[in-house]
Amino acid sequence: MNWKNSLIDYTKYLAIERGLSANSITNYSLDISKLINYIETNEINSTPITISKAEIQQFIYEIAKILHERSQARIISGLRGFFDYLVFENYREDNPMDLIETPKIGRKLPDTLSLEEIDLIISKIDLNKAEGERNHAIIEMLYGCGLRVSELTNLKISDLYFEEGFITVTGKGNKQRLIPIAAHTQKTLKNYLQNSRTKITIKKDYTNTTFLNRRGSSLTRAMIFTIVKNLVKIADIQKIISPHTFRHSFATHLLENGANLRAIQQMLGHESITTTEIYMHLDRKHLSDTLSQFHPRKNM
Repeated sequence: MNWKNSLIDYTKYLAIERGLSANSITNYSLDISKLINYIETNEINSTPITISKAEIQQFIYEIAKILHERSQARIISGLRGFFDYLVFENYREDNPMDLIETPKIGRKLPDTLSLEEIDLIISKIDLNKAEGERNHAIIEMLYGCGLRVSELTNLKISDLYFEEGFITVTGKGNKQRLIPIAAHTQKTLKNYLQNSRTKITIKKDYTNTTFLNRRGSSLTRAMIFTIVKNLVKIADIQKIISPHTFRHSFATHLLENGANLRAIQQMLGHESITTTEIYMHLDRKHLSDTLSQFHPRKNM
């Protein structure tokens, strides 16, 4: 078994057996490709089956010189999954990553926007332009429903249940979940669907795709990032903002206004409540208010 074929087989496994998104599979492939490139560059005569722990440790040592801890941890995790797959398929008897430690990294608190900053960004959208209503709806969906970029670009018209007040979203691992959609967000989305979207010549394969580019096909992740970047620049907000920032803001603002953490977890599509708990660190006032309201000694 050579590296190229093993990587191809692994990506098929991730897609079919694990149900991962194309974006996740690409990221795993890139991380494994870094190891493959290291082996080829250094003319190491090892296959996926014969490579040793010592050889991988040397690779980790080399990448540690140029990558920060978070990137190192991601690569180590990706390689551990790759070799777990080889063990599972009986290509190897052991996982050479088992005793390799992941660098300790602090939990990075996500950046958020205030409601005023979100309103400022929206106010900078030029609704006289053909893409104005679309971009307005995109920002409202990112913030109003807490969507990931991939969930936004893959959203179908058949996923919209306005009468019931919900949308269906396909998240990580191809898992579907229902997310409530507020009346204001519905109104913005309907304006786009009923007005500017109807003026686009839609390509055959994209008639059910919600957000379209001017050529009538789906928007790319890169285009969503560009839309957000340009609006933040026009609004002159001095923060590093990405589409994911609206998702963080969605969760943080819900928590600040008393939403249940479990409900936020379900709306975000987090498998573990631990992932959602990061937002507790952003809202210390909420924790203080909870103590003041519910602790038995609050009035003593």
